[in-house]
Amino acid sequence: MLVPFARATRFVKGLLQSASSRYQKLSLIGKALMWFILFFYVSLSAFIILVTPARIAQFMYDVAQDIRHLPYGYTVLIAIMIVASFPPLIAHTTLLNLFGFTYGLQGFFPAAFGSLAGSTLVFVTLRIMFSKRLRSWTSTNEKWQALETVIRSRGMPMIILIRISSFPPWAWSNTLFASIASVSLFQFFTATLFLLPKVMVYVFVGSRIARLSDGEQRNHMDTQTKIVNSLLVVGGILISVLASSLLYHHMQKEIKRLRDSPSERDELAAEAAEEAPLLGSESLSSP
Repeated sequence: MLVPFARATRFVKGLLQSASSRYQKLSLIGKALMWFILFFYVSLSAFIILVTPARIAQFMYDVAQDIRHLPYGYTVLIAIMIVASFPPLIAHTTLLNLFGFTYGLQGFFPAAFGSLAGSTLVFVTLRIMFSKRLRSWTSTNEKWQALETVIRSRGMPMIILIRISSFPPWAWSNTLFASIASVSLFQFFTATLFLLPKVMVYVFVGSRIARLSDGEQRNHMDTQTKIVNSLLVVGGILISVLASSLLYHHMQKEIKRLRDSPSERDELAAEAAEEAPLLGSESLSSP
């Protein structure tokens, strides 16, 4: 009994040390962003507790139905999705849930379109606006040059692995690929297509949550139906978390393999891959 507890303690301790180490490596902007995200979620949790989940869920359901009955309501959500694809904005996952919440499983198609259009627009915009600054920055950064070389040599499998990984987040992932000169628009778009199964899962979860949010529908459900819908929501979330964890694990293994490689180029590429979101943001914001 003590052995599993000791292992769990060591794991949590190692996780905290790793998080602390990563936090210390962040730039001032990165640290400020982390504190902003923490403050946002703490405030959101407090708001939900005070107002109560049932009232919030009913309000959200009523708003979603108003949007659904608009002639082109889905274009509003697509526009928000495109804007949220630009850093430092977040909430891509929440928006995917909202598509399912509003349109059911039919929300997959506008959600997929919004995701593809938003990420492509970010990629093209950053390439056009910051191409000169990007070239001057990458020409003096050995780590980034190594990462570009490794991605160029490994090709699509490496691009897809980084793209479908849960880290960096959606908006920062768009920025990351826009800042890697060796990644073409076609490669980026193709890799983004591999995210569509994840989009489907989040839309499905949103559609199940909608059924549980409306008081009228909930009152007409028997206990078994409520349990089934709740299990489907929890199952969808667990599948998403598990898939993201596995992809992140594979991503870390690839980074470790690069670090253990005798090639200095691979080691530099591993360091750049770990620092990628930060380097990308600094490169775009530096004078």
